[in-house]
Amino acid sequence: MLNTMINAVCLKVPKNLGEKVISLAHKLELVNKRLFIKRQSDQLWIPLVRQPNENELSQLEDIAPQLALSTENFVDKRPAEETLTLVLERQLPSNLYSSIPRSLDIVGDIAVIEIPPDLNEYKAIIGQAILKTHKNIKSVHAKAGAISGVYRIRDLTCIAGEDRTQTVYTEYGCQYHVDLAKAYFSPRLSQEHHRIATLVGAGEVVVDLFAGVGPFVVPIGKLCPEAKAYAVDINPDAVDLLKINVRVNRVENRVYPLLGDARELANGKLQGIADRVIMNLPETAIDFIDVACQALKFTGGLVHFYGFIRKPNTVEDLKARFTCLIEQQGRKVMTFRCIKSVRETAPYEQQVVLDVQIR
Repeated sequence: MLNTMINAVCLKVPKNLGEKVISLAHKLELVNKRLFIKRQSDQLWIPLVRQPNENELSQLEDIAPQLALSTENFVDKRPAEETLTLVLERQLPSNLYSSIPRSLDIVGDIAVIEIPPDLNEYKAIIGQAILKTHKNIKSVHAKAGAISGVYRIRDLTCIAGEDRTQTVYTEYGCQYHVDLAKAYFSPRLSQEHHRIATLVGAGEVVVDLFAGVGPFVVPIGKLCPEAKAYAVDINPDAVDLLKINVRVNRVENRVYPLLGDARELANGKLQGIADRVIMNLPETAIDFIDVACQALKFTGGLVHFYGFIRKPNTVEDLKARFTCLIEQQGRKVMTFRCIKSVRETAPYEQQVVLDVQIR
C-alpha cells in the first residue's frame, strides 16, 4: 500500500527526553496521532495537531529546555486508498490506459460499471480491482446492454464478488430495497429526488407516473406527511419493491403504490386529482404529455418533466415541443419555473428537467 506524507508543525526534542515530552503533549492534546513520530540519531520530531500556546510551550520547555518548534514531513499512519485507475494501470497493458472506466454507479453494496469493448477480456481483473478499492462493495456487475423494454430493464453480468442483484440503498435518510435486474434504479438522481420532495407543500396531491421503486415519492412521504402521493408503475416487480419501501420508510397512508398503465390510470381513478405530476421517463416521457394533463387538476398545477437533449437539439427546442404538446391538450404553459441539466448521459447528450407551471 502507498503511504502519504503530511507536512505538520512539530516539536524537536532530544531522544532522551522524548518519553516525558510525548506524555505531556498527549495530556495537552497536542499530539497528532494520525502521523508517525520521526526518529533520527539522538533527536525526535513529534507531530502536533496545532501550534502550542505560550502556556503549553512553557510547560514543555520546563521538561526539555532544548525543545524547538519546526515543521516537517511525516508519514501518515493510514495507507492512502489506491484508486481504481492506479490499481488497473499496474495490471493492464499501457495502450489500454485511456480506456479504463473513470466512473461507476454504486447502489448499496453493488457496483455497476460500463466496460469498453477493448477491455472486455479484462473484465474479471476490473471487477477484482473494484472490490479491492471499494471495501463496502460485495458484488460487481458490468452493463451487458442498454436499458430497454416497457419495464426499463438493463442486462447485467456479474464480474466479481457475489452473484446477486438485490441490495439495500440509502439516500437522504430513506431506505430502498432494490433489485437491479428487475426494476430500474439510478443513484445519479439523488439530488433530484430530494429537491422535488422539498418543493411539495401540505395538502398537495402528487402523481408519479413512472414511480419505479419509489425514489421520488418515498421522500415526499417523509418530508411532507400532509401530502398524498400516488405512485404508478407498470412493472409488477417494481411495485412489489415499492410496497416494501413504503413500509420500511413508514409512509403508509401518504404514498399509494398503483400497478398499472399510467395512461389508463390517468384516464380513470387519477383523472384530475394532481397538483403536481412527476414524469421521470426521459426517453419517452414526451409521449405522455396528454397523460400528465389528464392527471392534473382542471385548474392546473406543476409538471416535473425529465427528458434527453442530444446535439444539435437544444433546451429551447425541447421547451418549444413541450409547450406545443401542452397546448394541443387545451392547456397552457404559464411559466418554466426551473430548467436545468441533471446529468450527462453520453457524449453530446444530457438529461434535463423542466419544472413547468401549467393552467
